[in-house]
Order: sequence, then C-alpha cells, then structure tokens
Amino acid sequence: MKYMLIMRATDEGLAAMQNADLDAMLETVGKFNDEMIRAGVLLAAEGLDDASEGVVVDYSSEPPVVTDGPYGETKELFGGFYILNVASKEEAIEWAKRSPMRGPGFKTEIRRVTTIDEFPQDNEWVKKERAWREATGQL
Repeated sequence: MKYMLIMRATDEGLAAMQNADLDAMLETVGKFNDEMIRAGVLLAAEGLDDASEGVVVDYSSEPPVVTDGPYGETKELFGGFYILNVASKEEAIEWAKRSPMRGPGFKTEIRRVTTIDEFPQDNEWVKKERAWREATGQL
C-alpha cells in the first residue's frame, strides 16, 4: 500500500528552522531518507518552496479568485511530502515517528494513496486514465 507522509509546520516551527544549520539539517534528513531507501519503502520525496512564492485558487466564487502568497492567516503549512510503499498504516506511522523534522510546531499527516483499481473499471474516464498509466509505465 502507498501512504503519503505530509510534512506540516506552524509559522513558529518554520521560524525556528530558519536558524538551523543547513548542512546539519541536510545530513539528518539525508540519513532518514537513506534508511527508507535501504528499507525499500521510499517511492518519492519532495520539499516545497516558501509559501510566499505560492498562490491559492479559491473556488468559492465564479470566476475563482487567485491570491498570491504569503497566505492569509494560517495555522499550519504543508512543506513537503514522502510517498512510501509499506505493508500497513501502522508501518507508515512507524516511519513517520522516526522523522527528523520534529519539535514544537511540526506534524506529519499520514494519508493512504488510493489506486486506480478502487474505482469503477467500466467508467470511460477510468479506462482512459488506466490506458495513460499503462502507456507511461505507471502500471
């Protein structure tokens, strides 16, 4: 099963990270990533650019409203993710508990990634997506 570990942080957590030694942080995260690679569970991992460089598309009205970052009031921001291929939610939790991105203001949300097999296979759009995934080597 695939699980996404969504790395989240509060403004305070992110501010505390600004003072961290970059080389030490890269080594710590690199060692964690290497553990997951050696265990054969890491499928993808990416960090995100600063929220001030992002935009939000709000669909509450027509046409949708686009707002440049930094965002308005936030409690937590999504800062990056890992996608793991593990046997269970419990295994995903165990990996998340080992994350080096920790301390006050840091959280990891864990969500299962659904598969195309979970959708009605006789649906025209599911058939098209399955064909695209097969053609691009994703299935």
